[in-house]
Amino acid sequence: MRILYLLLAVLFVVLQAVAGEPSFSSPMHACRHRRGVCIPGRCRQPYYRVGSCGAISSCCVRGRWT
Repeated sequence: MRILYLLLAVLFVVLQAVAGEPSFSSPMHACRHRRGVCIPGRCRQPYYRVGSCGAISSCCVRGRWT
């Protein structure tokens, strides 16, 4: 009977960890997290590519002056 309480506690801890984690992340959310925008096709000046937003879209970030 004690094993049942232990299993219940382990299940509770696992479910708490899973609840904080997003179940899925779309490429658009990942692009916005990088402070980018999704542009169909290739990135043009003054933007540069940092990833993809799907099959035909690119994640572009505005270039910085150095």
